[in-house]
Parts: sequence; structure tokens; C-alpha cells
Amino acid sequence: MITKEQLTEIRDWLNKAQNPVFFFDNDMDGLASFLLLRRYIGRGKGVAIKSFPDLNAAYSKKLHELKPDVVFVLDKPIISEGFLDSTKELGLDIVWIDHHPLREVPENVHYFNPIQNKPETMEPVSYWCYKAVENEKDLWIAMLGCLGDWFLPEFTDKFKQQFSDIFSGYKNVEEALYKTEFGNLIKILNFALKDRTSNVVKLLKEMYNVRSPYDFLKDNAKFESMLNHAKTVIKKYNVLLEKAKSIGEKTKEKLLFFQYGGTLSLSGEIANELYYFFPNRIIVVAYITGNKVNISLRGKIDMRILVKKALEGIGGTGGGHEHACGATVQVEDLLKFKDNISRYLGEK
Repeated sequence: MITKEQLTEIRDWLNKAQNPVFFFDNDMDGLASFLLLRRYIGRGKGVAIKSFPDLNAAYSKKLHELKPDVVFVLDKPIISEGFLDSTKELGLDIVWIDHHPLREVPENVHYFNPIQNKPETMEPVSYWCYKAVENEKDLWIAMLGCLGDWFLPEFTDKFKQQFSDIFSGYKNVEEALYKTEFGNLIKILNFALKDRTSNVVKLLKEMYNVRSPYDFLKDNAKFESMLNHAKTVIKKYNVLLEKAKSIGEKTKEKLLFFQYGGTLSLSGEIANELYYFFPNRIIVVAYITGNKVNISLRGKIDMRILVKKALEGIGGTGGGHEHACGATVQVEDLLKFKDNISRYLGEK
């Protein structure tokens, strides 16, 4: 867990930052984490990170462009050496809040992770950002991030009381995500983050002042463009999802493997929903882009061990949480990656 003293330290960094920049992972947990901190202090810029798995050196140019006094990094498991070097050269402190496996960090990084302390926990970053700022009017934003990361926090019942018309009738976190109107909003916002950068920046600015989820769910001209884009992406997503589901329905093997290409990186979203439909299978979704493959893996076993086995003899990277991991390999290594998984599952 992150201690009360550490939460106070995070809040102190926020309060003294006059021109912070928030680099956040390009998913709902990252977005909600950024919004919770930005809405608390009312200043700073947000940058959605689309590089995987690290915050890479290409984003260093944002440091020169935005000229921050403090850098916040939210929900990213790795910060590249090139980016770290840039912050050191500019004399910038980094406040890094994460919940992935622990990392060694240099002196200018102030690192907060619930795995650091006893008891070791892995709540979403948005959960801890909400605990740090204690801004009850943003409870719904904390729920966006937590539910988007497959986690129902202790304040779920309070949220349900406030928004029972859009959040009820579920038995577990999966149904809360895929069977409620609030869960559908999470899908819409996730896909809105897949838009071009200028539109994402516009969305972020509008969300600085959004009062409740109803602002998205009713006719609202401010979000018409965002909603139209999300609907377009959802149509493409549904086509891919149905192809993947058909593979799962036709085969009974433990491994459900699906690969695709194109312009939309949706492997994480597809893997999550496949895991909902096929909870007893090992889900592997591979997105091929150029010579690289981004892979999302889900399952009830310890997926961190599976990824380690899958990468044996391959020059890729991977890691994540117990039941949800990611990996990156070269195209020519994808077949071996898959074969390694099949061999490992056959031995279990």
C-alpha cells in the first residue's frame, strides 16, 4: 500500500508545482489519474503516452516545449534512460506513481508504488491519486480509472448510490464493466484516447471542468466530435472482437490466440473483453505494426511467469500484473512466442 505519509508527500508536490506536466498511460487508469491530480490543483498540462511499454526519449521534447517545474509520470511501468537523462539535464524532479513491478530509480525520481510497503497491494494508480487528493466530487473519475483497470474499490457502494441509474445490476467487476451504462462510458473514453493528438488535447481540456458522467451521456455539443470518433472506432473494434470470439468458439484449446494488423492498437481492450467471454482460457492478442508486435495477455494463472517463459530465446520485453500482462517482440519471433506459450501450457 501507499502510506499516509507518502500520500501527503504526493499532495505536497502537487501543491508546490506551479507548472507541472503530467505524462500518463494511454488508458482509463492513466487518464483518470491525470484528471484527479490536474483538477485538484487547477494547473498543468497532460500528455497521453502512446509508446509501449516505456515513457521513451521521444517525449523529452515536451519538456522543452512545456517548460515544467515538476514532472509527474502516472501508470507507466518503465521510464527510458533517454527521458531520465533529459530531466536531469533540466534539473527537474519526477514524481512517479505506479503499480507495476518495482523499479530502481535515480535520485531525481520520487517513486510511489503500493508494492513498496507491507501489505503489498496492486490497486490502480487512479485509486491512489484519489486517496492523495481526497476530492469527493471527483469520486466518479476515480471509478472510471478503477473499473477501467478491473478493480472495484471500497468506495464502489458510495458511487453506486449516487449513480444507480447507470451503475447497477452487476454481480462482479466484469459485469460492472461490460453490462452497465457507466462501463460503456469507459469503453467510449478509452477509444477517444485513440484519436489524433490534437483531438485528445481538446478532450483533456474539456474534462478539466466536467461535472459528472452525465455530461457525456446526454446530448452535449462539446463532446459530439469525441463521441462520433469513438463510435467509429467501436465499429472497427467490434469487427475484430467478433473474429476473435469466433476463434474461441471454434476451438477448445487452453490458448485463445488472435493476431491482427492495421492502424488501431486495441490489443488490450480486445484481450480484456475476450477474457470476459472466455474466463477459463489463456488470452493472447497480438497487434502487428511494422516489424514490431505488441501483445496483451490475460488469464487466471500467473501471467508474469507465462510471459517470462514465452520470451525464452527471444529478444523481446514483457511484464505486468498477475492476471494481465503485456509484451513486445519482433514479427519474426511471434511464432516462437506462441509456441513457447503452448509448450508451457502443455506442461502444466
